[in-house]
Amino acid sequence: MAGIFKPDFFLLTLFLSVSLIFFPAVEAKIRRYKWEVKYEFKSPDCYSKLVITINGRTPGPSIVAERGDTIVVELKNGLLTENVAIHWHGIRQIGTPWFDGTEGVTQCPISPGETFTYKFVVDRPGTYLYHAHYGMQREAGLFGSIRVLLPRGESEPFSYDYDRSIILTDWYHKSTYEQSVGLSSLPFVWVGEPQSLLIQGRGKFDCTSPTIAPGLCNATKPECNPYFLTVVPGKTYRLRIGSLTALSALSFEIEGHNLTVVEADGHYVEPFVVKNLFIYSGETYSVLVKADQDPSRNYWLSSKIVSRNSTTPNGLAIFNYYPNHPRRLPPTVPPTGPMWNDVAQRLNQSRAVKSHKNFIHPPPQTSDRVIVLLNTQNEINGYRRWSTNNVSFSLPHTPYLVALKANLRNVFDSTPPPEGYDSQNYDIYSVANNTNATSSSAIYRLQFNTTVDIILQNANTMNRNNSETHPWHLHGHDFWVMGYGEGKFNSSSDPASYNRIDPIMKNTVAVQPYGWTALRFVANNPGVWAFHCHIESHFYMGMGVVFEEGIEKVGKLPSSIMGCGETKNFHMP
Repeated sequence: MAGIFKPDFFLLTLFLSVSLIFFPAVEAKIRRYKWEVKYEFKSPDCYSKLVITINGRTPGPSIVAERGDTIVVELKNGLLTENVAIHWHGIRQIGTPWFDGTEGVTQCPISPGETFTYKFVVDRPGTYLYHAHYGMQREAGLFGSIRVLLPRGESEPFSYDYDRSIILTDWYHKSTYEQSVGLSSLPFVWVGEPQSLLIQGRGKFDCTSPTIAPGLCNATKPECNPYFLTVVPGKTYRLRIGSLTALSALSFEIEGHNLTVVEADGHYVEPFVVKNLFIYSGETYSVLVKADQDPSRNYWLSSKIVSRNSTTPNGLAIFNYYPNHPRRLPPTVPPTGPMWNDVAQRLNQSRAVKSHKNFIHPPPQTSDRVIVLLNTQNEINGYRRWSTNNVSFSLPHTPYLVALKANLRNVFDSTPPPEGYDSQNYDIYSVANNTNATSSSAIYRLQFNTTVDIILQNANTMNRNNSETHPWHLHGHDFWVMGYGEGKFNSSSDPASYNRIDPIMKNTVAVQPYGWTALRFVANNPGVWAFHCHIESHFYMGMGVVFEEGIEKVGKLPSSIMGCGETKNFHMP
């Protein structure tokens, strides 16, 4: 009633007025970076080789921003004889699909000597990555971390004192050119196991090997001293762990310390404790670790290859308790890590990753479309390829995004790729004949805003009794991980085991040997998006697909992404 004093309304008005005075709205910032990509001789594991750097560094500079900020990266290609493109791994590029950084899908590559500007918004807090997405350049050192924080005044569902980022990689001494030529040759030459494992860009190769030419390896170089992470006793650290391995699945651990998993690929996890963290290429996790052990000594940080019977030595770094000297080696033997072939342990950890109870995004209970992707090796005209459903993917010369927006016909295969395989008769445990294997640049056209299930089905390779681990990464989206299984997926019974209550959302997930993984996502981000195995050589050799959704809703394309294939006349400086 008019004239009656309402204290609740008055107090609310007073509170809002005071809040505006003392707590002004946090404005999003524009964060600018100026990078030059170059080849330089580096020795990250003491062995000297050509490495791709950003402003002289590998890993490259970290991007640190707050949710809602705009990132502007002015990238100069100083490689002289090589193109480049950079993908912002885990950033969904809502409204800016042309800046996803995927050569052949969303843009033409950046030519030598040219400068290209990426501009996009980081819309969600979390741990992300960036890396090359041209050829096999990622494994040459072109990568870095992205840390997106909450705006000031907002809190996370866990607490810590300090925040650190660590990138785990494997490292080859052969150049990406040598590797790619071997993969594409007849006879086929496999890349083999990596020579070293790096922790935040540092490792240690045995320079006493008699096969090394004089002067190539020097164990006294400061740049291959072990990475160290200094901690204050009693404090809790958030470690943002990202894997950008070229081949390897890893186990990561800190000697004598428990790791509490709290975030995966930008989504909060219902916390659980592990001794070692299994992590696959393209994944990111945040773990909390408390410096609660004997402070008079240092401890080992260790990474180990799993899922492959590898001869590569474990990667080692130092968990340095202040005020001990950071170069003081721990007095103990480094951890040996878990068994390389313990699939059950890896599956158990994957199943334990669920959404935090206060941050559950319920998945649609049903899907509109199911696409089954059989992960295989094939031979096409004698050449070894990696494939899905016996189709090996090949990129066109004209980016899909431009071709579809400009209605350019005949620049990629128009016959839709298969949505499954003959599961009734296909034996996933045997070397398949696969005489019907083909190569194609065809893509999946998804109806906008529909729900899509992807079933990743693993099978035997072309080597007897061998099935690989494949980490799959989806651009432009997060997906719900609905479930994992062993053996062949049964479309009648296995969906009953899906987690429809609190599944984690991720952008990268692994499918284990002779197993399956089920994903669900909503095709609600207009654009053209790659979905591929994140093992560098596997995607290079055809293990990937592309999804198109809502292309008519994509805005005007910037001319800077054009200039190759059928778009040569479209490019304007």
